[in-house]
Amino acid sequence: MAAALGHARAFVGPVIHSLSVSKLEITPLALLIIDPQGKINKLVKLEPDGLAEQLDQALDHLPFCLDRTNTTHLNPGEFLIPGFVDTHNHAPQYAQRGLGQGMHILDWLSKITFPNEAKFSDPVYARKIYTACVEGFLRQGITTASYFGSVHAEATRILADICLQKRQRAYVGKCNMTRNSPDFYVEKSAGDSLRETRECISHVRAIDPAGRLVKYVITPRFAISCDEETLKGLGDIRSENEDLAVQTHFNEAKQEMEETQRLFPQFGGSEADLYQEFGLLGKRTILAHCCYMDEHELEIIEKLGCGVAHCPIANMTVGGGFMAAPVRELLDKKIKVGLGTDSGGGFSSSMLDAMRQAMIASNAREVMSEGKDKGLSIAEVFYLATLGGAAVCCLEDKIGSFEAGKDFDGLIIGTKGADQGIMTMVEEDDTLETVFEKFIMTGDDRNIVEVYVQGQYVKGQRACVQPADELGTYQISHSIIHQAL
Repeated sequence: MAAALGHARAFVGPVIHSLSVSKLEITPLALLIIDPQGKINKLVKLEPDGLAEQLDQALDHLPFCLDRTNTTHLNPGEFLIPGFVDTHNHAPQYAQRGLGQGMHILDWLSKITFPNEAKFSDPVYARKIYTACVEGFLRQGITTASYFGSVHAEATRILADICLQKRQRAYVGKCNMTRNSPDFYVEKSAGDSLRETRECISHVRAIDPAGRLVKYVITPRFAISCDEETLKGLGDIRSENEDLAVQTHFNEAKQEMEETQRLFPQFGGSEADLYQEFGLLGKRTILAHCCYMDEHELEIIEKLGCGVAHCPIANMTVGGGFMAAPVRELLDKKIKVGLGTDSGGGFSSSMLDAMRQAMIASNAREVMSEGKDKGLSIAEVFYLATLGGAAVCCLEDKIGSFEAGKDFDGLIIGTKGADQGIMTMVEEDDTLETVFEKFIMTGDDRNIVEVYVQGQYVKGQRACVQPADELGTYQISHSIIHQAL
C-alpha cells in the first residue's frame, strides 16, 4: 500500500521536469527519494545495467529510514512529472463551465456568473460544489491552485477547509465586490468586505498555521467591482501582511478596460497605475489575463515582480475578443508567467487543454506579429504549467520541479491501457521524448495514474502502489536536456 504520511518513499523509473523555461530534462531511468517530511532528498540518474547495485548504493546510508517496500518501480509506459499549477481558477464556477461562450465579459458576468455565484450563500451547496471542484482538479493532476471564491466568507472558509482536507496546495481568497454588482450579489459596504476578509485570513492561518498547504490570497475581483475605500483597505491589509499574495483580473477584455477607465479616469486607462496606487502590486501579485499590455504597464509589472496567469482557453471563448496574453514578450522581459484554466470562463478544467490552447494562441500571435512573437514549444508550455506557475505563486523554491529540498508534488503518468480508455497511442519504438509529446498533445485525466502532494498520495486511478514485474525502459539511456528554440 502507499506509504503513510511521515514515511520515506522512493520511485524508480523515467522522470521529466523543467530546469528553466527553455530547458526540459528527460531522464529515462532515475531514482527519486522522498524523505519522511515529503521533501525530495535527491534525484539519482541510473543506467539499466547493474540497476540493483546502483539502487543499493543510493539507498544505503540515508539520513532517515526508508523501508524498501515503499520503493515504487514504475510500470512500462509510466513516467513521473511535477504536479500542475493552476494560477487562476474560480472555484464557484466549477458547475457552470462551458456556459455563456462567446458573450462579452460584463454580460457574461451579469447573466451567467453572478447568479451562479450567489448560490454560495448556502453553505451546504458550497460544500457540495467545492468538494467536487477540489477532487476534480486533483484528478486532473492540479496539485496547486489559486482560487477565487465567492463574496461569501463562510463559503470561502469551507473551500479552505476542503483544500486542506483533500491535501491540495492552494491559495484561497474571498472575492471583494462592493459595487457594480446586482443587489443579490454584492457586499453591503467596504467595512463589511474588509472585516470579512480579515476573518477569512484568520481562519486560514488557524487551520494551517505554517501555511504548508493552504494560504489566503487577497482577492479584489477587479477594479470595477471595488470602490476606492475597499481597494485602499485591501492595500493596507497587504502592507500589514507581507506574506499574503494578491490576485485580480487585469486587462482582460476591451469592455472591461473601458469601464475601468470610466470609473477611474485619474489613471488614464492604466490598470497598473491603478493597482499600484492602492498598494496591490508586488512580487506576490497574480495578474490574470493581461491580454492588452502597453510598454508602460509591462515596465511596472516587470519592475515590481508581478506574475501573469495566462488563461488562453477563457480568452478565446469568453470576453468578446480573440486575444490572449503576449506570452513570448512577457518571457523575453523575464516576467513570471504561468497557466490558468480559468474555469468556468474556460470550458475545461484540464491543464493539458490549457497547454495546448497556449500553443495555439501563441501561434496565432506569431502570425499576427508577422513572425516577431514566436510560438511556444511543448517544453515551454510544460514549464508554464509547472515551474513557471510555481514562480507566479512565489512557490518556485518549494514545488514545480524535482530539485532536492523541494516538496514532492508529483504525478505518475501512464500511457498504456487502451482497455481503460487511454487515448495516447504509444508504439514499441517510441523514445521517452516521443511518449511525453504524445501525452501532452493527446492525454487527459485517464493518463494520470497517481497524484502526490507533499509526498503523500492524494488521488489517482489506483489506490495501491505495487512493484512492477517489468521495469519500463526506453531506447535512450541518458538524460536529454531539451533546449527550446
